[in-house]
Amino acid sequence: MKIGMIGAGYVGLVSAACFSEFGWNVDCVDKDQERVDRLNGGASPIYEPGLDDLLQRNLNDGRLRFTTDTAGAVAESDLIFLAVGTPMRRGDGYADLSYVYKAVEELTPHLEGFTVVVTKSTVPVGTSREIERRILALREDAEIAVCSNPEFLREGSAIQDFTHPDRILIGCDDARAREIMERVYKPLTLRNAPLIFTSRESAELAKYAANAFLAMKISYINEMADLCEQVGADVQEVAGAIGSDKRIGDKFLHPGPGYGGSCFPKDIAALIRTGREAKAPLSLVEQVEKINTERKIAMASRVEAALEGQLRGKTIAILGVTFKPNTDDMREAPSLVVIPMLLERGATVRAYDPQGQENASKLVDGVTWCENAFDAAEGADAVVVLTEWNEFRGMDLEALREKMSGNTLVDLRNVFSPDVALSSGFSYISVGR
Repeated sequence: MKIGMIGAGYVGLVSAACFSEFGWNVDCVDKDQERVDRLNGGASPIYEPGLDDLLQRNLNDGRLRFTTDTAGAVAESDLIFLAVGTPMRRGDGYADLSYVYKAVEELTPHLEGFTVVVTKSTVPVGTSREIERRILALREDAEIAVCSNPEFLREGSAIQDFTHPDRILIGCDDARAREIMERVYKPLTLRNAPLIFTSRESAELAKYAANAFLAMKISYINEMADLCEQVGADVQEVAGAIGSDKRIGDKFLHPGPGYGGSCFPKDIAALIRTGREAKAPLSLVEQVEKINTERKIAMASRVEAALEGQLRGKTIAILGVTFKPNTDDMREAPSLVVIPMLLERGATVRAYDPQGQENASKLVDGVTWCENAFDAAEGADAVVVLTEWNEFRGMDLEALREKMSGNTLVDLRNVFSPDVALSSGFSYISVGR
């Protein structure tokens, strides 16, 4: 079986590499020649643990190829995945499907024989049927079936998620397409990965519903953390107690500065818009979005309060700027709200992130980027942990304190033990404890 993957972004790249690891031949198409050349050399343009090795192995074995030739890749493929971006549309928050439809226009003339076209991109309900309509409008003779196969990959653990999924969700109304989709995922179902077939509309909505539910858990535990601080409870003890209930689960019950990334913010905005258009408003989801926006703003004020309400003339060391650890992704990261607010209020900001500094430096002006955490803390009045990279967990806090001018440690990810931080000489502020 030959697979064509349209789009060598995060989802397309990980999916192409993993499918080739299963033994399928994959052509991954991207318009950026420089990106294609780099990928064919085995170098990933994104940071994802394990991805470089996966790329190199399958390139060497001849199962994986990157190309700008849409026509050649489509004509030879039995199965074409659409993995192009669906960013938040400016103005109304809806998913911008222009890249999806452009890809459809470009691939349609080159379809040969029965081909399954699969939306891997996160798309609103009804998109798969619209793709089908557009293909047939351009080519009445096209033998196609359009399926929805949303991804559930977490940045930083995407390869593990792809190869050991909780479920594989496929929206499919065509028997031939179902057989092909069963075949392409057989390496996973042989290891008992659940394969769930639904209607296309159900699959498209389930992706949004899942992300909205996870985002709701984050906003919920952040509100509980605020309550814990007022009543003397410990949010980590509360989260442990409720998370042990199998009906709730312990995932996404970690308080912090709010969620970010490429999925939650745009998917929630798109879901809210879908609900309004369908005259089924999602008031609970709308509140989740509001809580998260306010949460990021409140974190800058928390830093200011830790320094007795005065940021002007103070030096703040920021540890971690990506939206989560094990990625270089800065999309919708809390740091993009917190750092500018600190700068606007007169602070000097020194920052360090193990992987995100190159991307962050293009998005935030006025920051001094440092080589490590101790360099960032040099002369600082306060250290603020915004991303919970593992390398921060084992830091020598006494040595960190010695680098500083002040002694304030604002731990917005609850990385450190309060007792250890206090015994190291810090005035320590965490979340919900």
